Amino acid sequence: ARQALVKSRTAAKNRAKKLTLPILKRHNAEQLRQIERQIGAIETESMALVKTDPDLAHRFASLVSIPGISANTAFALLIDMPELGALENGQAASLAGLAPVARQSGNWTGRAFIRGGRANVRQALYMPALVAMRFNPDLKAKYDQLIAAGKPAKKAITAIMRKLVVLANALLRDGRNWTPSLP
Repeated sequence: ARQALVKSRTAAKNRAKKLTLPILKRHNAEQLRQIERQIGAIETESMALVKTDPDLAHRFASLVSIPGISANTAFALLIDMPELGALENGQAASLAGLAPVARQSGNWTGRAFIRGGRANVRQALYMPALVAMRFNPDLKAKYDQLIAAGKPAKKAITAIMRKLVVLANALLRDGRNWTPSLP
């Protein structure tokens, strides 16, 4: 529901740029305010649901302890990947559509790429990956290492997204919060 409202909000904001009639501008502004109220209500209710369930509250706290993962991303992971924490690392990455898939036929081998999986999870992890590669020391080091090795930036970001989902899976599996690795 929140994703649908965010799309509606984006459409209304884009529409506002082209409106010229005062009545249409007013209606669009009212619609934007209503969408904002509905998004706020959904976020408030989601947080209330998390607080009432101790297991869900612990899972949520583990996810938001990771630098780069916000409450909205944690909600997206909990909703779109309820299996998270019960999977092997490769399974979690594959389910999110972030595991490299090799293209090969006989002796011919093409480039590996990502495909399939849950698009909502990939979309939810893109911005957190950008934040994590700046503020999470472990993932920043990994990103810098990939760039130094000559990987394109988009592939390095995808690798960070994969690392985030694997990290989230491991933390939920072990029932612990994120802690920085010791140097």
